This record gives sequence, C-alpha cells and structure tokens, in this order.
Amino acid sequence: MGVLPILPENTQSSASTERRNPRTGPCNVARVTDIDAEPTVLVRTEGALGRLTLNRPKAINALDLDMIGQLTAALDAWRADTDIDIVLLDGAGDRGLCAGGDVRALYDQVTAGEAQRTADFFRAEYALNLMISEYPKPIVAIADGITMGGGIGLAGHAAIRIVTERSRLAMPETRIGFTPDVGGTYLLGRSPGRLGEYLGLTGGIMTAADAVYAGFADHYVPSQRLDDLREALRNRADPTSPSELVLLFDETPEASALAGERAWIDEFFSADSMGEIADRLSARAEVSASATAATLAELSPTGLAVTLDAVREAREGTLRDALIGEYRRVMWFATQHPDLAEGIRAQLVDKDRSPRWQPATIAELAEDAGAGARGYVPETPLFG
Repeated sequence: MGVLPILPENTQSSASTERRNPRTGPCNVARVTDIDAEPTVLVRTEGALGRLTLNRPKAINALDLDMIGQLTAALDAWRADTDIDIVLLDGAGDRGLCAGGDVRALYDQVTAGEAQRTADFFRAEYALNLMISEYPKPIVAIADGITMGGGIGLAGHAAIRIVTERSRLAMPETRIGFTPDVGGTYLLGRSPGRLGEYLGLTGGIMTAADAVYAGFADHYVPSQRLDDLREALRNRADPTSPSELVLLFDETPEASALAGERAWIDEFFSADSMGEIADRLSARAEVSASATAATLAELSPTGLAVTLDAVREAREGTLRDALIGEYRRVMWFATQHPDLAEGIRAQLVDKDRSPRWQPATIAELAEDAGAGARGYVPETPLFG
C-alpha cells in the first residue's frame, strides 16, 4: 500500500548513522485525516509539459485514494494528448515529495474487517505504479526531501528519477509489522548485492548518493537548481530530450556510505533465512552488525520473513509480477495475520511502542514462514 511513512525524528542526521542504527524508538507517522481547503493534487499544463504536484505539504504530501484517482485521471488524459510531451511529478513544500499513505485508515479498515476497502486502495495504487512505469511519455519525478513508501511507488518507477541533497528515501514497512509494496520489492530486488534484503528488512534510510547507488534514482540535482530545471523542461526546444536537459543540471553527489558497507551487508544478508541472517549478525562484534541485529530483533519476525521472501521472489520477475506478489502479501497481512494491526496500534494508536508480535522472536519462526503470504489468493484479483 505504500502506507508506511515512518519517519526519523531528525531527517537531517547522518545517513550512515541512520542506516547502521535504524530507529526503533518513537516515530513520526504521516496521517491523512485533515481536511484540505486547496486541491490535493495540482494538475496543469505549461506548454508541452504536464505538471502533477502533490499538494498536501503539511502532511508531507501523504497519499489518499482521491489523490491516486486524480493522478491516474491526469495521466490517462495526457496519454493521447499530442500537446503534452513530458510529465513532471513533484511535491509542494520543501519537506518531501511524499511520505507515504494513511496508516490509520488502514488500521481502521483491518480492525473493522473491511477487506474490500483495503483491496480497493491497493488495486488503485498499484495500477498507478504500473502506469507510471509503462507510460509512453517520459515522466520526470523529483524526489526532493522525504520520499518513502507510497512516494517510492510514484518516483521509483518514473523514467527519470531525480534526488537532491535533502532526499531521504526508504521502504520502512517492516517497522509496523508489514512488508514493502508499491513495486518496492522490484526495486529492492535489483539493488546491488544484498542491499535489497538489507534495506527492505531494516527500513534503512537512503541519502541521494545511496539512492543513486542502490538503483532508486538516476540523477542528483542540488535543490537550488530545481526551479531552473523546471523552467528548462517547460521551455524545452525540440529535439532536446528531457534526459539531455536533466544532464545539464546533474552533479556528482558525495560518495555513498551504503556502497562502503557492501561487504558485510552482502555477507550477512545472503543467508537463506531470517534465522540465519540474525545468527550471522549476532555472531559478529562490529558495531554495524550488532546494531542491525538489535534493530531486527525489535521488528515483527513474520514481517521480516515475508519481506525476505518477497524481495527474493521479485528479483526474478517483472514489475507487474512484483506487484501481484506484493498484493497477495499485503492482503494476507490485512486479513489473515495480526502483526500489521498490532504494529500500527503500537506506533500510532496507543503509542506504547511495545508491539506484541506473533511469534515474538525470529527464533520462533517456522521453517518457511513466508509461505502463507506467498500463496495467499485475495478474493479480488489485482489486475482484471
């Protein structure tokens, strides 16, 4: 669902520290419960440029079903519009492109047994993710600031993906006993080495350099140059392609700290199961390994097992395949397993930060703990 915008309290802190010590304490969670006087998506054309701006800056542009519908309708209309050559997707405000979706609404649906409403949201969101990936015109996505969960589902599948020095990208779903979705497993599965397993399991935060290195972004553009880039896209002269224009603003970011940690990540996260990954981490004295082991021990063992299975399955298929696999798993969590509701309860509802997972520890996981979610068949199919 891309519904998990669990944000660090200080998004400007050291990225390497954030990764080595993923936060397990109090989290900020974007909510989609306020009423906006202004349109939540700004849809306009500027010459041959179609512009889509998520317009909920107070909520870091968190997504709801209506916004997904507006984005889908605009892209549908522009698909055959010969006056539109390029689409630009960005977010209002300077805090981020999109922090995810409505976690509390999901909790209310799950606890009320409203599976069809949950399925309706997933189906609409995933269809939009796939549409962005397959769109016949180049979509330029600016992932400036916080871009997590559902934000990755928008920006991560665009033809041209831009990050800035303010960018913080993550798939933080395991923090509430859930699993990455919105095509996130497809991106994670294609990250170098075992970074996909590491980022998916820990919910680790990527800087701009990390995002480019991990395959979640293509270009680094300093935030002070974004207005000039937008102007250049508006005034593009044929036959200049948007890719060529972006290269005029592209700069080399600082080295990715994530790249420097590949050796131990690949060693530990190549293990066959969650139990083996946890054992490898716990057996090592390095600060990075012990901190990661401590983080995983706080998360839902079932969520971790399902995520590991999902990332590895998605490594072999298409984005459509990954979305279908994600849909099976998220609907399994929504209808068959208590950890999703329990994770949201602990983080957002009661805020006691003391979830009671089932099972409670990684050591108690069944041999193939991801099998139930992998094989689940939702009542309503994702596509068709």
